[in-house]
Amino acid sequence: MGKYFGTDGFRGEANMVLTAEHAFRVGRFLGWYYTKKREESGQEGPAKIVIGKDTRRSSYMFEYSLAGGIVSSGCDAYLLHVTTTPSVAYIARVDDFDCGIMISASHNPYYDNGIKLINSQGEKMDDETIALIEDYLDGKSEVPFALKDRIGCTVDYVSGRNRYIGYLISLGIYSFKGIRVALDTANGSAWNVAKAVFDALGAKTFVINAEPDGLNINRDCGSTHIEHLQRFVVENGCDVGFAYDGDADRCLCVDEKGNLLSGDHILYIYGRYMKDRGKLLSNTVVTTIMSNFGLYKAFDECGIEYAKTKVGDKYVHEYMKEHGCRLGGEQSGHIIFSKYASTGDGILTSLKMMEVMLARKKKMSELSEGFTVYPQVLENVRVSDKAKALGDEAVQERIEGVRARLGAEGRILVRESGTEPVIRVMVEAESMETCHECVDSVVEALRKVAL
Repeated sequence: MGKYFGTDGFRGEANMVLTAEHAFRVGRFLGWYYTKKREESGQEGPAKIVIGKDTRRSSYMFEYSLAGGIVSSGCDAYLLHVTTTPSVAYIARVDDFDCGIMISASHNPYYDNGIKLINSQGEKMDDETIALIEDYLDGKSEVPFALKDRIGCTVDYVSGRNRYIGYLISLGIYSFKGIRVALDTANGSAWNVAKAVFDALGAKTFVINAEPDGLNINRDCGSTHIEHLQRFVVENGCDVGFAYDGDADRCLCVDEKGNLLSGDHILYIYGRYMKDRGKLLSNTVVTTIMSNFGLYKAFDECGIEYAKTKVGDKYVHEYMKEHGCRLGGEQSGHIIFSKYASTGDGILTSLKMMEVMLARKKKMSELSEGFTVYPQVLENVRVSDKAKALGDEAVQERIEGVRARLGAEGRILVRESGTEPVIRVMVEAESMETCHECVDSVVEALRKVAL
């Protein structure tokens, strides 16, 4: 993880942490870098970078700043305008762009924003290139301006977003006619994409939170406030509901009874569907360490193997690519279907869940049978030195004691936060009482060494 760029881009409050000058300089470096690479490889024509954005007010500022930097370095900037992160990844890959940029802070409030960098294969940018960008941001290197006819230009590329919509529609192998589907687009990137896809496939589509004003993205809506969609599905007699985050790279599901189906449920439902059809290559679903213990118990019951990575869809994708896995994701709803996409895609996830429901000829609530979510308790303990607190002998003794107590019927996860001065203590067990007792035991030991 770099000084500016984390696992999901350069993110922070607009004009406080992430400024228009940062965006201009990122564009400056990328425009120069890819122009230079094309020249060195003997490729004709200017380098091309495609840019998408979500609905935050500050996204316009960053779009123009990035584009200005890109063209001033001799590269062309193609503007998709408001679109989803996975659409940028798709277009970067299929239309032979040198890289893609998504302007979004995902599920964060409107006053935050971010710059996500995507390579020509539709994957997150490699650490080596990001390190070069950070050196440039810190003034450790300089790049020249393009002059005269070498200056780049901007291109309106809304047609790319439309082609992505067409691609999603092409993946719908069943008609949705007669199915009542509710969509919560979080006043974000999916607002002008998701309904078009579901309408084209024949669904009776109901959409909520699709009136972005630049300030209401993720505000009391979308996948981080699923309760509104749960209520809407029940009150309107819908068969299923899907909620997206601000840039639509993740999706949560609501069944016809109003029950939440997390990313873990989606992995279970689609993992079984793939296995039954002989499509689950290596018989493995890739998860992160934060997936519910009940998911692993359910996979054991149906003979599906699983891998666990660090938290972050970046790490899930890396494992999938290295080991040839077809399905992976996070509890939060970042689901990767590697046959169809190189990143998490909320709308694609919705379509895949619809496919299972229609192929199985079952209600969505019936598809999750066999997966029991284990009770979970998570508590954060603020400490002055995370490594020292976690390495304390008494703390380790408590952790091992809990691990022995739970055995094969639960688990404990104690880890340092990557963003705050806290230790996170999480326990999953068959009863909430056991969870609380185990968490309290470890938290007590941590507080004794917290300062």
